[in-house]
Amino acid sequence: MKMIQKVSISGLTIALLLTGCNSGASNQNTDPNGKVTLNFLTQSSALAPADPNDKLINKRLEEKTGIHINWKNYTTDQFVEKRNLAVASGDLPDGIFDAGYSDYDLLKLAKDGVIIPVDDLINNYMPNFQKVLKKAPEYKKMITAPDGHIYSFPWIEELGTGKEAIQSVDDFPWINQAWLKKLGLKMPKTTEELKQVLIAFKTQDPNGNGEADEIPLSFIDKPGGEDLTFLYGSFGLGDNWDHTVVTNDGKVVFTASDNGYKDAINYIHSLYQEGLIDVESSQQDWNTYLAKGKDKRYGLYFTWDKANITGSNEDYELMNPLAGPNGQINVTRTNGMGFDRGKMVITSTNQQLEATAKWIDQLYEPLQSVQDNWGTYGDTKEQNIFKFDKKKGMLEHLSLEGSAPVEVRQKTNIAGPLAVLNEYYGKYTTMPDDAAARLKLMKKVMVPHMQADHIYPKVFFSIEELDRLSTIETDLFAYVQRKRTEWYQNGKVNEEWPAYLQELDRLGLQEWLQIKQSGYDRNQQ
Repeated sequence: MKMIQKVSISGLTIALLLTGCNSGASNQNTDPNGKVTLNFLTQSSALAPADPNDKLINKRLEEKTGIHINWKNYTTDQFVEKRNLAVASGDLPDGIFDAGYSDYDLLKLAKDGVIIPVDDLINNYMPNFQKVLKKAPEYKKMITAPDGHIYSFPWIEELGTGKEAIQSVDDFPWINQAWLKKLGLKMPKTTEELKQVLIAFKTQDPNGNGEADEIPLSFIDKPGGEDLTFLYGSFGLGDNWDHTVVTNDGKVVFTASDNGYKDAINYIHSLYQEGLIDVESSQQDWNTYLAKGKDKRYGLYFTWDKANITGSNEDYELMNPLAGPNGQINVTRTNGMGFDRGKMVITSTNQQLEATAKWIDQLYEPLQSVQDNWGTYGDTKEQNIFKFDKKKGMLEHLSLEGSAPVEVRQKTNIAGPLAVLNEYYGKYTTMPDDAAARLKLMKKVMVPHMQADHIYPKVFFSIEELDRLSTIETDLFAYVQRKRTEWYQNGKVNEEWPAYLQELDRLGLQEWLQIKQSGYDRNQQ
């Protein structure tokens, strides 16, 4: 996917140079009353209004700034294609909002003169954003390209810090405590105890219907929150979606070449041998996974929040990390954080740079950022996420009364560039109930067993480095995934391991490690 996107952008920018990049220079105007109109390209959910100006947040922004935005809006499934076509045509908008650009895209578009550096705009016209960067200076490093310039405005959402950040673990293991209670079993504490519990789930009819229809363990066999790689931590470094961990002495390691990774696969194979794993795990999609979860057929499954699969009831409980054969307990951290570098860019045809910068800056005002991110208050047409306490100057989350949080947000928020820092909670806003509950579980169950002090940071690589990483990862990651799935079922990991390691090197692992280590070391300076 990364390679396809990279080639697409490269071709489009060549086309842009051929068609000329000034054809959109008339895309702005000022009316007789001095009101500026800017043209932005954006995306939104199909649940949201077709015209973003129908959202209350944008109406209030126009009143506050005196700037009218003429939106060209596409649904999320169409957006990337339409965005790329707009760039290729040379008929550029003034800016691209909720742009979804990768680091490679940003650097290529900047190199080709499609987007402009925004350093001076930040310094001269953006006091709200400057305050964010002063309070959290690490983000200044994250948004600065290798050439020293800033080319985009980020989305920042903090929920906890360090090991207690909400993104530290995505694939929470949820165990059926109703079945444990029915069978008189205790919460497993070791990998061997888990196996025995799963065998009991399979053979002792815990749902009491007289049929062997229980699924002891299920997962979705691809990187993400529904994978079972949480269990890998009991055998060594563990694994995460990008196979990248940093040891406490600062060494970047590829998890899928670690001996503990091999031991974990042998364990998963032993569960397959006992018939304890959902036979559909290697092929199932979200909808299939969800349907069985709603019927509460799982003994153990993995996801970010159990409410999304089995509901917010007490039938399932977060399983504690397990001790492996040598007694090790380790919770592997993801490299995730609430940060997106390429949320908005300004194009080279924009002739109202000061007005554009001032409008974007309003998005970083604390109360505004909170609404950009979640939704608003006082809306008479849509369900409200917040009520506004004028005395406290604070937005308080409302009960959604059974509505799906993601759907309410999609109808009412505007996303795009924003910053919600940890210090805003209790001052400008409350924390969402689901987030607060997850952070509490994280701190109690997971954090005490996180052995890694560091995650791999959001390094802004050069365009040459990104090119090599993308090229290598395309084949490397696919090979790792294929062999893992095969070994789960055929059990040949031990005999094939030496040849597997050789193939990793042939696919570029050592160069990949060198680039990643170099990027990490630069970031630490």
